[in-house]
Amino acid sequence: MRRSRLSTTVRNAAGWARRFARTAPGVLSAVVAGLVLVSLVAGLVCVNQLGEKQTRRDSVLRHTEPLADASQRLYVALSAADAAASTAFLSGGIESPGVRTQYRQALADAAAALADATTGASDVQTREIVAAIAAELPSYTGLVEAARANNRQGLPVGSAYLRQASVLMQHSVLPNAEKLEQNRLGQLRADQRDISALPLLSVAVLLVLLIALIAGSVVLLRRTNRRFNLGVTIAAGATVLALLWIGAASIAATGVIDTGPAGATVRFETLSRARILAQQARTEETMQLITRSDVDASEDIFTAETTQLQNQLLTVVAPQSAAPQAFSSWQAGHRAQLASNRNNDYNGAVRQAIGTDADGSAFRFAALDDSLRAELDRTRQQVRDDVDAAGDAFTLSPFGTLVLLLAAAVAIVVGVWPRLQEFL
Repeated sequence: MRRSRLSTTVRNAAGWARRFARTAPGVLSAVVAGLVLVSLVAGLVCVNQLGEKQTRRDSVLRHTEPLADASQRLYVALSAADAAASTAFLSGGIESPGVRTQYRQALADAAAALADATTGASDVQTREIVAAIAAELPSYTGLVEAARANNRQGLPVGSAYLRQASVLMQHSVLPNAEKLEQNRLGQLRADQRDISALPLLSVAVLLVLLIALIAGSVVLLRRTNRRFNLGVTIAAGATVLALLWIGAASIAATGVIDTGPAGATVRFETLSRARILAQQARTEETMQLITRSDVDASEDIFTAETTQLQNQLLTVVAPQSAAPQAFSSWQAGHRAQLASNRNNDYNGAVRQAIGTDADGSAFRFAALDDSLRAELDRTRQQVRDDVDAAGDAFTLSPFGTLVLLLAAAVAIVVGVWPRLQEFL
């Protein structure tokens, strides 16, 4: 009996709802409810997506960019360690404390950078790269120490150990470090694109709301014979303002973050590669004297590396700036070293290669490395400033769009309510 009464009540209520829905008050109520619902959903979507951009900005500044910088420092430190090892070997016997300290510092920098570059890494590729580098570094340092021990005893086999260590570094350790660097820089570029990209979901929802408002106005026109409803018109205006706000913020963010060839991130990557090429060329410069092998073959390698270095430098810095000037000076020093070597003045070539005077290649190369590091530091700061400014472009947009869409919802109710009262 109770179930029969309940089912009857439900059927009666459903029937009344269907009849009410076909009346003018029912249609108006459905229009109001639908438009308010879409307005609130649009507000929540905008708050979530625009707020995510600021969260991503903070994540880049705290996590992604420092990891990319650490991977670059790892690559440079490993290259510097190889160059320092060959310089120390070339000094003969017991190397100077300064040269030995330079080698040890480069290894310590590499270890610190490796730890920083892998912080929070969870992907399989990164773990594999880190494991490979960590496994090969002891082998490399072992070969360097074997070369050093033999060199102190005057045994020529020491140069073979050092060449083997350099081959391990150049052909295995550094390529793995490069993979890690590309992985981190790729993540940085992806995050930059996410920050500056137009929030398509928010735009789509706002367009749906705008279309719904236009459709609702048509329904109101047919039911109330009034051309415009002030509340719905205000809601449409608020929706358009939200769209314009999002568009303007996206344009501002895109203008700040340039992910193209002339962007700060690409310049940072190019400068990093240039500094690594410089270290590798410096290694070849000293190995040329250590192994005393075919000078022409070694010179071809050196020329290929320095040509790449020069080309990359000229794409990111002005020819009259410090780095290209230091590069030209180093090249002049190398030509003097090569001339001494070709004239069978081996001791003179060694003095030119590792001497500490201002005319020596070592001094001139140090000036080049310092200028490249300074350019990298400036470019890195620009990358961070650009990301920060792009996030600032969206600072008020989550709150602002939410307020506009809440105002739209209120305007819809206030605007349609008098028309609804006319039928009640």
